[in-house]
Amino acid sequence: MVVPRARQQPPMLCCMPGVAFVPALLVSWSSAAFITSYVIAVLKGHVEPLVPYISDTGTKPPESGIFGFMINISALLGVITMCIRYLLIEKQNESSHFIRSSCNVFSLCIGLMGCTGMGIVATFQELSVPSVHDIGALVAFGSGVVYITLQSIISYKSCPQWNTYLVCHIRMAISVTSCIAFIPIFPVIVFASKISVTKIDWTPDEKDYTYHVVSAICEWTVAFGFVFFFLTFIRDFQRVSLRISTEIYEDS
Repeated sequence: MVVPRARQQPPMLCCMPGVAFVPALLVSWSSAAFITSYVIAVLKGHVEPLVPYISDTGTKPPESGIFGFMINISALLGVITMCIRYLLIEKQNESSHFIRSSCNVFSLCIGLMGCTGMGIVATFQELSVPSVHDIGALVAFGSGVVYITLQSIISYKSCPQWNTYLVCHIRMAISVTSCIAFIPIFPVIVFASKISVTKIDWTPDEKDYTYHVVSAICEWTVAFGFVFFFLTFIRDFQRVSLRISTEIYEDS
């Protein structure tokens, strides 16, 4: 049976038709994961409404199951998004040669490390296995800020042919904000036991309460910084499609 050939696509379209839905789904699903677990935890009285740590909103049932499931899906969507982004840059780089291929590979590896960290955070809950959970959080946040910073630099390198300077400025602003917000988070994770960060019930008169609020705000800032950064991928992914070629060989 002969199937009519589809209309020829531009050379850079290399991944799959309609892939703009991938970062859109990642953004909406991740936002829903954070907000849903937060709302349930607050309504159940498990956390205080004023900026709890993200992990605190997924510590006790039933929100713990929802948090773990949704964050694991977010990690998977993140892997898919980063792989498509990698392929897109590789294709663009074939004609423009704006970066070394090794830089693109390195960025992808860092991003995949961050997604692995997300999976660890979702699987090993804060109060159950705190040390493993903290390692996952450190990997997720640390690798995440490095990944979006590298992607911002790559975006500037690809201007003006593949990106507008406005998009590049937005990405870099998100990256810088996330990097700054990560600074108070790092000691919280590394010295978790020292400042009692594994507890989820905080009162204003407690020691470290101010630092808890500041670091929790920074944690939410970094998390949604990732969300808004991937939001900027949607327009790029609208130019991407996947062509699957199937060849049938006769028996020799």
